[in-house]
Amino acid sequence: MASEELTTTGYIQHHLQNLTYGKLPAGYVRTDYSGNTTELDSSTWTLAKSSQEAKDMGFQAVHLDTLGWGIFLAILIGFVFRRVAVNAKPDTPKGMQSFVELVTDFVNDTVKGLFNHSHTNKFVAPMALTIFTWVFMMNLMDLIPVDWLPVAAQFIAGDSHFYFKVVPTTDPNATLGMAFTVFFLMILFSIRAKGVGGFLKELACHPFWAPKGKGYLNVLLLPINLVLETIALIAKPISLGLRLFGNMYAGETIFILIAILFSLGFVFGILGGVLQWAWAVFHILVITLQAFIFMVLTIVYMEMAHADLDDDH
Repeated sequence: MASEELTTTGYIQHHLQNLTYGKLPAGYVRTDYSGNTTELDSSTWTLAKSSQEAKDMGFQAVHLDTLGWGIFLAILIGFVFRRVAVNAKPDTPKGMQSFVELVTDFVNDTVKGLFNHSHTNKFVAPMALTIFTWVFMMNLMDLIPVDWLPVAAQFIAGDSHFYFKVVPTTDPNATLGMAFTVFFLMILFSIRAKGVGGFLKELACHPFWAPKGKGYLNVLLLPINLVLETIALIAKPISLGLRLFGNMYAGETIFILIAILFSLGFVFGILGGVLQWAWAVFHILVITLQAFIFMVLTIVYMEMAHADLDDDH
């Protein structure tokens, strides 16, 4: 990755490629880093050696770096919160306990302000806290200099071409995975609160409904409502996931572009250092705001799932 033969374009592409593990079919012709080709005798599970191989692995492929960092950060958050809970001192909170209590109170107040069904659904507040802290920690990885961990991974693997991304939220598979989990929970809570009939009625009777005495028009409005409401429903997880991915991917790309300046000489290296510091300071706001937005939209979707929109019908 940091080798001399790598072009600027190759450097950028290498940083934006995930460590992908998947299955290549029998007869697949692989090309190594030196340009030599090898044909597989049988279908093989392996690490992708290029972005094309990762693409050819299809839907079965998994991004090991995204999964690894996501799981590690989740375990780290759980460990910290559990340690604070076990050693908590109610009378004299300080240090990490004070910080955890601050974050917890902030999320709890946000849930109380947006979700009006806390008395019947105790799941939303813990979910909001999990989302905010987990997304924040995954975003925070973007502040680590772009070459440090990938180069360390290359050294450990003994492969100077080893792919290794360290920001899970720059992977749309991660952000859309979280978004669709929120979506399925929204559907589940909506059906639990209103029943299957009530959920389907909302899809069929909104946003248009004929006034009393003209109910026959509802026959014409029903398919229009179904199309509009279905599109609006599906758009929620897609926009939720892509918003987080887009912002973090753009931020990571800017860090990579700034890193290129360090290879252009002393003057550009100084400029790169200043730009990197300035962008990192600004990016602290971005990563926090994106975690907050993801959490708030999740709470809003949970509120929508419980709200009764059929009072007028």
